[in-house]
Amino acid sequence: MSIQVFGVPVSRGVAIGRAVLVASSRVDVAHYYIAPADIDNEIERLRQSRNAVADELSTLQRELPSDAPAELAALLDVHLMLLHDESLTGATKHWIRDRHYNAEWALSAQLEVLARQFDEMEDDYLRERKADLEQVVERLLRALTRSQPGLGAGAEPRDFAGEDPLVLVASDIAPADMIQFKRSVFSGFVTDVGGRTSHTAIVARSMDIPAVVGAREASRLIRQDDWVVIDGDAGVAVVNPSPIVLDEYRFRQRQSELERARLDRLRNTPAVTLDGKVVELLANIELPGDAPGALAAGAVGVGLFRSEFLFMNRADNLPDENEQFEAYRAAVVAMQGLPVTIRTVDIGADKPLERMSAHELRHEHALNPALGLRAIRWSISEPSMFRQQLRAILRASAYGKVRILIPMVAHLREVQITIEALNRARQQLDEVGRAYGPVELGAMIEIPAAAISIEMLLPHFDFVSLGTNDLIQYTLAIDRADEAVAHLYDPWHPAVLSLISSTIARARDHNCPVSVCGEMAGDPSFTELLLAMGLRSFSMHPAQVSAIKQRVLRADTAKLEARLVDVLNSPDPARAAQEHLGGGTN
Repeated sequence: MSIQVFGVPVSRGVAIGRAVLVASSRVDVAHYYIAPADIDNEIERLRQSRNAVADELSTLQRELPSDAPAELAALLDVHLMLLHDESLTGATKHWIRDRHYNAEWALSAQLEVLARQFDEMEDDYLRERKADLEQVVERLLRALTRSQPGLGAGAEPRDFAGEDPLVLVASDIAPADMIQFKRSVFSGFVTDVGGRTSHTAIVARSMDIPAVVGAREASRLIRQDDWVVIDGDAGVAVVNPSPIVLDEYRFRQRQSELERARLDRLRNTPAVTLDGKVVELLANIELPGDAPGALAAGAVGVGLFRSEFLFMNRADNLPDENEQFEAYRAAVVAMQGLPVTIRTVDIGADKPLERMSAHELRHEHALNPALGLRAIRWSISEPSMFRQQLRAILRASAYGKVRILIPMVAHLREVQITIEALNRARQQLDEVGRAYGPVELGAMIEIPAAAISIEMLLPHFDFVSLGTNDLIQYTLAIDRADEAVAHLYDPWHPAVLSLISSTIARARDHNCPVSVCGEMAGDPSFTELLLAMGLRSFSMHPAQVSAIKQRVLRADTAKLEARLVDVLNSPDPARAAQEHLGGGTN
């Protein structure tokens, strides 16, 4: 039977494929594809973990005191029986052999299948055995974690040529897992939680694939291998669609492909408005391997290199100075002399490190992480690691034009400490005879306090970049990853537009280059508005460059600027933008 699951549309287009469910667990599970040569090793890991858990349970049985309740011994028997049941560990091998899942992912996928079977049982006693199954799987996952070889860092993308396309369905997806999935074959995403600017949504857009988030019960209603249509325009997932519906969506897929091909023809056209204003279209990237795609899309530089993705899924094995240097250098060299803006590590909130301090562990669930120790605050709290990153960036600057971007600046003291750390990093490189080049220093304006007091910051920076995602979140007091309030996240709110407009104007008054690197920069609905505000530098995912360039080529900034006041003074700026600028909501 066909059903529809509604959520928040976050990445446009249509995806059609079989569902791959990533089950949630109390144990963190890594999800990655293994190379064909590693299948037997992965199955051996599963076997060894099963044996280790069997030994644990058998030992517990032997050491039960004589006065222990009989139910406890019976429970251990049930757990041992489940452990050796072919429907668990035996069927898990199917996911490893046929889908090339790592053992943890395979086990969680099979748990999802079995859990549904238990939920559908009419007998109350048998339904309650699902909790025993989950406990057994949790033990297995912990055992697998002890034997984990490194989160699949060297795994190759799975070749599914000739097989059905796949879409990913999950309760939520960690940013680090999203980066792993970038190398895979998923044609779309559906998640239970998240909002338009959650990092799951951002990475989905960066992969230029359709996605729906905040779909609440999607991971419960959709089963492994169901056929699913993801409508990224309407924010709906159609499960097991009828042949007529499927044909309609396939037609829309073909239309989208034709439109993309048409836009691709603009990639070598300079971004110049009708009245001759040159507009800089830059790219946002997560990893050095994204740089060639930025060039191919026609970007004239990297406006945001999110360096934190080098640090994620690394446990205690964080990248040292040399590893970071090689990554930054690779991106700089790949950009062939075009500027590369490297943001210092923006850890915290929905991008935590696996390695956490005792202080962070104590407060992990007690505090709002979006308002806690993150971004530049975290870097300042780890001075040795901060200088290590700055040295790596400085060394990479010997190979091309590099700019350093400091996230979440709010206080002048943070600026002073950053400048001191940068000077100390230069001194340390001088002491060991390491080469480095000149760098420009920039501030990411994403806290209302920084936008309001920007004149205080401008004398200390060579450029500023507006991070509109967090600026909107903090201005409106909306957790952008919480689907319960996602509908209140409003980039068209008059207060938000006022902050953005005044920040751009004051930066330009001080002859300080200003760009926007948040989601608004890559959204065609805002292109005319930002041009009217005086913005001449946009940074977005490479896949969005051509669409924004098309809007730029059709724009007359003199006419747009004359109509800006009507939009900013309107109680409904989105409608006013449509009427006066030709932009606004599509």
